Amino acid sequence: MKTILITGASSGYGLATARLFHARGWRVIATMRTPRLDVLPSCERMQVLALDVTRPESIAAAIAAAGPIDALVNNAGIGGIGALEAMPMHRVREIFETNTFGVIAMTQAAIPGFRARRSGVVVNVTSSAVLVPMPLVSVYTASKTAIEGFTGSLAHELAAFGVRAKLVQPGYGPTTRFIQNSTTRIEEAIPQAYMPFAEPILAAFATPALFTTEADVAEGVWRAVQDDTGQLSFPAGPDAVALAQVR
Repeated sequence: MKTILITGASSGYGLATARLFHARGWRVIATMRTPRLDVLPSCERMQVLALDVTRPESIAAAIAAAGPIDALVNNAGIGGIGALEAMPMHRVREIFETNTFGVIAMTQAAIPGFRARRSGVVVNVTSSAVLVPMPLVSVYTASKTAIEGFTGSLAHELAAFGVRAKLVQPGYGPTTRFIQNSTTRIEEAIPQAYMPFAEPILAAFATPALFTTEADVAEGVWRAVQDDTGQLSFPAGPDAVALAQVR
């Protein structure tokens, strides 16, 4: 039986991914900052662990408790919408601590086990914001774009050990976590001077022509984990697929 460890599994994409892999026969290690036992089935193949990807001691404890794993999905992340001018630098650092440094730290912690067994896969969940420039998400995009470059390089670095690295690029999901998990309220993030520019963009966010569901992303992660063709990136959701084609 194969084992997958998923970060940020209390809701949204991570929760959907945990449920999908469990339904398909995997042992699932669902990690989250504050463990929630009510959202996932209680059984031998499902283990819920506390994990804060910004704390080295938390990462070490989770990796030790999980035991050998076949796949790591770095899904934990926070949003960050707003004008750069209005974003305090401590918020910028907070976004990077989770979205960038947390991913790198988790991957670094998992590599020794993968390398020793000469197998495994790291799947890093980024965003369709990396595919084309988008307004009002400059810091968030930067945090995710860093992981795109990181993963591409890592794929070459680990290939000699039979270990794969993949990217899943979710589109915009109005029903998922992005705005809810943003670190700043909209009214604080967008100064009044920007509102004539920002209002039509926010309206488009509210009623997108195409959007991504949690199930789209879970299926994207499944495809990435199963893939052995060398494909690096897996857009997830119809809007992300369309953007990838334009790119």
